[in-house]
Amino acid sequence: MTVNAHPEYLSAEKEYYKAENDEDRLLALEKMISVLPAHKGAERLRAQVKLRYKKLKEKIENEKKSKKSIKKESIKKEELQAVIIGKTHSGKSSFINLVTNNFTEVGDYEFVTRSPVVGMMKYEDVDIQLIEIPAINSRYYDRGLVNNADVLLIFIERLEDIEEINKLIEKAPGEKIFVFTKSDKLNENEKRKISANLSTKKYNFVIISSYTNEGIEELKKKMFQSFKKIRIYTKQPEDKERSLKPMILKPEISVKDVAEKIFKGFSKKIKETRIWGPSSDYPGQVVGLNHKLKDLDTVEFKTK
Repeated sequence: MTVNAHPEYLSAEKEYYKAENDEDRLLALEKMISVLPAHKGAERLRAQVKLRYKKLKEKIENEKKSKKSIKKESIKKEELQAVIIGKTHSGKSSFINLVTNNFTEVGDYEFVTRSPVVGMMKYEDVDIQLIEIPAINSRYYDRGLVNNADVLLIFIERLEDIEEINKLIEKAPGEKIFVFTKSDKLNENEKRKISANLSTKKYNFVIISSYTNEGIEELKKKMFQSFKKIRIYTKQPEDKERSLKPMILKPEISVKDVAEKIFKGFSKKIKETRIWGPSSDYPGQVVGLNHKLKDLDTVEFKTK
């Protein structure tokens, strides 16, 4: 520093470097600007601090526009919902940034996420709602969302964390997937040992890296499978293509049940049903109302 800074400036600068979030850093920069000497010798320092303040303020404003950090009461539960939990720095925010259109702050300081963050993830032709909640070792942790989750993604970067996390979620009824993160920092031998350990304990798990994308598609697939749902498409008799979006339904559902899902009483109006897909013996097979459908089947109804 080429200028003799006032003690108040040095104190504010200390606050800046100790701050745990961008809002506190911005306040510290405001103090630094307010107590900077007014003489010509401090012009360069003043310009540097003001530029730092401007960039940080823009960053905060941009994040507020793009980040969907929402109170629990305002979260509308979608058909497929998974809740992401883990300790601080376990890679939760990096993952949700990768697989959704959200931007969630990722930082070197603890407890970056302080309220639930919601995003929609695509898996093939379905949308899965992801909710990242604050770290389990923070005062912002939300037990209610965990206990209501259909699927829990438990992010860990150390095997030692599993026992502690299991105690906190033992009453949660949702399907659980352990997600061992930051695999880009592991060698192949370390990955094998982790896999062997988790397999021995019969955990449903995936080893991933949000940096290299390792394991991401496998995790998406396991996530969808954990919901125990099937995708059924519909098709109009005059159309060549099936519907773009499938119906998300329970396994072993019948043709009649699908018709009633479209609207009540529809099954009574059906003259003929044809199906394409895993449950058919051949494309366009004619089946009865009691025929059980499988994932990725397409159903065509002809009415009376």
